Amino acid sequence: MDKAIVIEDLSKIYKNNRGIQRLNLEIERGEIFGFLGPNGAGKTTTMKIMVGLMKADKGDVKINGYSISNEYENAMKDIGCIVENVTPFSYLSAYENMQLCGRFHNEVNGTRIDECLEITGLIKYKNEKIKNYSLGMKQRLGIAMAILSNPKIIILDEPFNGLDVEGMVEMRELIINLSKKNKTTFFISSHLIHDIELTCDKVGILYGGKLISVEKTSNILKNYSSLENYYLSEVDLNANY
Repeated sequence: MDKAIVIEDLSKIYKNNRGIQRLNLEIERGEIFGFLGPNGAGKTTTMKIMVGLMKADKGDVKINGYSISNEYENAMKDIGCIVENVTPFSYLSAYENMQLCGRFHNEVNGTRIDECLEITGLIKYKNEKIKNYSLGMKQRLGIAMAILSNPKIIILDEPFNGLDVEGMVEMRELIINLSKKNKTTFFISSHLIHDIELTCDKVGILYGGKLISVEKTSNILKNYSSLENYYLSEVDLNANY
C-alpha cells in the first residue's frame, strides 16, 4: 500500500454555503503535498476532517489504509499534526509542554524531546515559559510536538506563518530532510506560494471549496515560470464556474 492518504468524495457544506465539495485526492508515501488556496477556500476544513476534529457530510479519508470514519484510532496512530493555531500551555516551559505531549507515546523520553527541540532550533529556550515566546517560536514548538512521536504522516496547517525569513528556510529544510530521511509524508496547507514551490513535490489548488488542480511541482515549473503564475492561471480558468 503506497498511498499514505486517500481522500474520497469529501464534502462539508456550512449554512453560509461555503465549505468543500467532492474532494478526491491521493498522496503517496514520502511525498510532500502542498495544499494551496486563498483564505476561506476550505483548506482548514479539509484538514480538520482528516484528523477527526470535524465530521464530513459525505465521503471518507483513509490514512495508511484506515478509514477515519470506521477505524479512527488506527488511522490516527501514526499522525502528527498542527491544525489552526499552536496553543501550548503558556505558563509551562517548552520542555514541560513536550513532556505533556509525550505522555501519549511510550517511546518518547527526555532524549527524544531534546532532539525535537534541537531540530526546531528551540533547545536554547527549552526551559523558558511559553508566554515569553514569539509567534515564530510557538510555531516551531508546534512542529516539535508534531514530530515528537516520529509519525509517518505529518499534517501542517500554515506552518510558515509567523516565521522570519531564516525560520522559513529552516522549516523548509526540516520538512524536506524528514521526507527524504524517514520517508515521512507531509500534507501542508499554505497561502504562501513561494514556500510551497520550494518545499512540495506535488501541489493541489483549492478554490471556492473545489479541488481545481493537482500536479507535480516539477511538471508545473516545466511549463510555467513560477508556481504563482500557474496558480493564477488555474484560478482564472475556474473563477467563473
